[in-house]
Amino acid sequence: MNNINLLIAEEIQNFIKENSFVSVSKLALQRNPFPQLDYKLLLNQIEARSKSKEKLPTWFNTSKIIYPSKISVEQTSSEITAKYKSEIVSGESLIDLSGGFGVDDFYFSKKINQLIHCEINVELSEIVLHNFDQLKSQNIKCISGDSSEILKQLNQKYTWIYIDPSRRNDTKGKVFMLKDCLPNVPDLQDFYFKFSNNILIKTAPILDLKAGLLELKNVKNIHIVAVDNEVKELLWEIEKDFNSEINIKTINFNKEKIEQFDYLFNSNGIPSYSLPEKYLYEPNSAIMKSGGFTEIGNKFSLKKIQLHSHLYTSNQIVDFPGRIFEIQKIVNYSKSEMKEFLENQKANITVRNFPETVENIRKKWKIKDGGNQYCFFTTDISNNKIVLICTKIK
Repeated sequence: MNNINLLIAEEIQNFIKENSFVSVSKLALQRNPFPQLDYKLLLNQIEARSKSKEKLPTWFNTSKIIYPSKISVEQTSSEITAKYKSEIVSGESLIDLSGGFGVDDFYFSKKINQLIHCEINVELSEIVLHNFDQLKSQNIKCISGDSSEILKQLNQKYTWIYIDPSRRNDTKGKVFMLKDCLPNVPDLQDFYFKFSNNILIKTAPILDLKAGLLELKNVKNIHIVAVDNEVKELLWEIEKDFNSEINIKTINFNKEKIEQFDYLFNSNGIPSYSLPEKYLYEPNSAIMKSGGFTEIGNKFSLKKIQLHSHLYTSNQIVDFPGRIFEIQKIVNYSKSEMKEFLENQKANITVRNFPETVENIRKKWKIKDGGNQYCFFTTDISNNKIVLICTKIK
């Protein structure tokens, strides 16, 4: 690819680094300093590199890295989630059927002896091959083409198959189904088992767990991965002929600590309930996505405030995977009490199992955003609408 040779020239690389955090719209108004190169391509390198600083620091800090479109950088795994995925796999070989920018494979290559990166886009495959060379990843082979055809042609067994299906552009509606993605994993699962006993699938957080389990078979573990309390991806660990209880693994990478909570899917626990006590607990987003509301309460001996509120309480504080608050006041959601305690105040508002939106509440009671006061608008076990006025502990 001639563009790679042009882009790695020292003067062009210096220009990209020097302008990494300059507005691209501002640069676009300037004259192209390198007429031999398409200016749009150069601007894309600058924009994509700037987006990689936090998400892909290894790439950002490695010289002569070439970036695909900024959308590819936005959609690729972060190094945090890629490293987590690499802890799941081990063994002799792995074939990635939807290689993309190759972040996952870079980390897989530290745990697996031989990797194959499949990418249908020829240009992207060449970029990734070049980058692996810069990153000194010597055990990854890049092949461009249709992944199913590559599997047939190579015709060998792998320790792992890894797939990150992409949603087809012609798919309409908001319901996310794996059958609507490329490759169509539910239809191809038996085909994949001819080449490996272990499959790891990455999907977007929008996929419902129960819907995914209806489409996939032999699921052993489901990993729900969040970074800074935002769910980034779901990982479906599949083992040929596995037919036992499914383990749910939730993890939230916070700046302060890593929060982990595991439980068996469809475990038959019975929740405990209580009116709000001294402390209030809000599970992190990975646990919320998992639906393990009874399991998290029982694990930490906490009581639920109401079946659908998914907020927990106790009189003794516990170390909990989520936010922890001390309840200062319990206010009935009535005109008189709202006027007395919250109207024209400053507060951070959360609604849980409550008939009004945050926006409506702020407007109705003239509550400004921010400050050290945290208010949870929710419903208690007697179905009374209440407001829990709290201070944050964690």
